[in-house]
Amino acid sequence: MTTLRKDFPVTKLNVLNEMRANNMSLQELRLFSVYLSKINPNDVSTRHVRFSVAEFQAIMDLEQKNVPYFKKIAESLLRKVIFTPTEHGGFKGFTLFSVFELSADEHGEWYIKINANDEALPLLFGFKSHYFKYELWNALHLRGPNQLRMYEILKQYERIGYRIVSLTDLRNWLGIEELEYPQFKYFKRDVLEPCKNAVSENTDISFTYEPHTRGAKGKIIELKFNIKKNKNHQDPLTLRKFVELNSDNIIDINTQLDLNDIDSDDTAELLGSGLITKREERLIFMRDAVNGQFTIEQITILYDIVARDLPHILNGDDVKLYHHFMTKYNYMKEKDSRGEIKHQFAYLKRIIGEQ
Repeated sequence: MTTLRKDFPVTKLNVLNEMRANNMSLQELRLFSVYLSKINPNDVSTRHVRFSVAEFQAIMDLEQKNVPYFKKIAESLLRKVIFTPTEHGGFKGFTLFSVFELSADEHGEWYIKINANDEALPLLFGFKSHYFKYELWNALHLRGPNQLRMYEILKQYERIGYRIVSLTDLRNWLGIEELEYPQFKYFKRDVLEPCKNAVSENTDISFTYEPHTRGAKGKIIELKFNIKKNKNHQDPLTLRKFVELNSDNIIDINTQLDLNDIDSDDTAELLGSGLITKREERLIFMRDAVNGQFTIEQITILYDIVARDLPHILNGDDVKLYHHFMTKYNYMKEKDSRGEIKHQFAYLKRIIGEQ
């Protein structure tokens, strides 16, 4: 498992740091920080970053561990779009990542591999100036997306000692919509003060802020942030230690595959990867054929009755099995529509084994 090495901090281009947060969750922001800590910005061949599943689960704070759930995480991550300005006020939009792979190596160890989009490479590799660095443990300590983004926004200007920011830009960089916190007092209460406390308590910098520019009727337009090195910060947290502290509920991916969570559209891929059996594929298909009226556990009972009482129907012939099952199910539904059945599953269970 990877540990944080002192010579591999998070290195981030200033222009990338000043792009809109795009409603990224804390986990996605944290994952991006870890990704940046694992690449070498001077070597584009390091664009492919591999995480152990345990490491990825800890970073993303996952409670569920099965393959379909990972697919949802991948879908969300691969949809994150960033925008870069072009001449004459235009823009260029593209996704940050292009590939998310969940697989197992030759030893059966599961891993996640992420690759950056080609369009994003100039923001991640090959730059010689206009960037800043911080040690990854700062990002791992913070517990909210605004906290992490505020830390990065101010860390960029640590050497200068202050940063003047318009409220419009600050909202944009934090991903806060224009209509959120229309009054400054609420923005101060719910965003600025929690961030100030969290950054001061958990990172290598601290800050204070004050109004810098006011508009009509004293409305605050810009803030001045005073940034100092935090002499009271906690001991650095390695990535290994972070994973250990956040892996109490991590379970091997194979033991968490719940057939009730799998759609029939996913079965071919899972079957090909050896994550489900042909029998389990049939069970999922049968469950979806009745629109989820019965659970996988109930479908399994029905399937086993057919296997026991009518083995010649199974005999490796999925078409005959499905036809028999649906014939009995439709017969049960017809009688149920006339109010002749009190318990659908019990009735189907009784007739499913009959010729």
